[in-house]
Amino acid sequence: MTSDLVALTVNFLEYLEVERNCSRLTIRNYAHYLNTLIQYLHEELKMVSPKIEDLTFEVIRKFRVHLSRSPGTAGADMKSVTQGYYVIALRSFLKWCVKNDIKCLAPEKIEVPKNNDHSLKFLDDEQMTRLLNQPLPSSKNGLRDRAILELLFSTGLRVSELVGLSRDQVNLSTREFGVIGKGGKSRVVFVSKSAALHVERYLKSRMDKMKPLFIRTGGKSSITDGDEKMRLSARSVQRLVKHYVRAAKLPVAATPHTLRHSMATDLLRAGADLRSVQELLGHKNIATTQVYTHVTDARLREVHEKFHKGNK
Repeated sequence: MTSDLVALTVNFLEYLEVERNCSRLTIRNYAHYLNTLIQYLHEELKMVSPKIEDLTFEVIRKFRVHLSRSPGTAGADMKSVTQGYYVIALRSFLKWCVKNDIKCLAPEKIEVPKNNDHSLKFLDDEQMTRLLNQPLPSSKNGLRDRAILELLFSTGLRVSELVGLSRDQVNLSTREFGVIGKGGKSRVVFVSKSAALHVERYLKSRMDKMKPLFIRTGGKSSITDGDEKMRLSARSVQRLVKHYVRAAKLPVAATPHTLRHSMATDLLRAGADLRSVQELLGHKNIATTQVYTHVTDARLREVHEKFHKGNK
């Protein structure tokens, strides 16, 4: 197999698409991270046709220094968590090279930067209620937006999973349906009574027969453009959540993913076990779900305060 870095990168991305069944977003992100590295080799180290053997430990160290001094989205230096994404992509690429008997730097020699910010954004009961009550049923998109907020909080769906839903996929009678998440992992999600009620109200208000569960109402296109062109985008959902968060004057800069965190937090506070929450969220590894241990730790403290003899 070739040792040309550009060609290997293309092969790796095809592997992610075909064999790993990664989402388009994941592939796009990995392409960005790896192409940024190749661009750095071209422009900063003056490598015309970089090879896999050019990725030495020293070269990677210099690239990471370059990342740490690069501007982030807010103009400040790139956050360590963002730098970590580049490192994770590079390690995955090198692991693939090793798997294919391509001589390269050992991926385990590259450490992922530690992220000091382990805070997890979620909404408490009062904040969640305020947010859900923001869309007005009488407004143009009020019924739709309330149904979206309710469904995100009820199911813990990722925004990409939400906008990909079709009408015939969601069973409002049994209040459960299947969804394909990250890496092609399937799971069953459950709809609360409140969410089912608001989704049903929204669907009854629609005069069309289009397949998408949630459709847009603005823009230049019309209903005659076809089902998929009218499907609500992930970016639109992110914008509407941001709008209602501001309207509710919440102290948390909540996003659709915050509602996913809030759903998990709500279940754990009520006594659900971590393994069940892992299944509901579609996490491949329990370690991913363990970011919610701040909730279980707090609950254990309540148990200790209530039942330990030393506290009486």
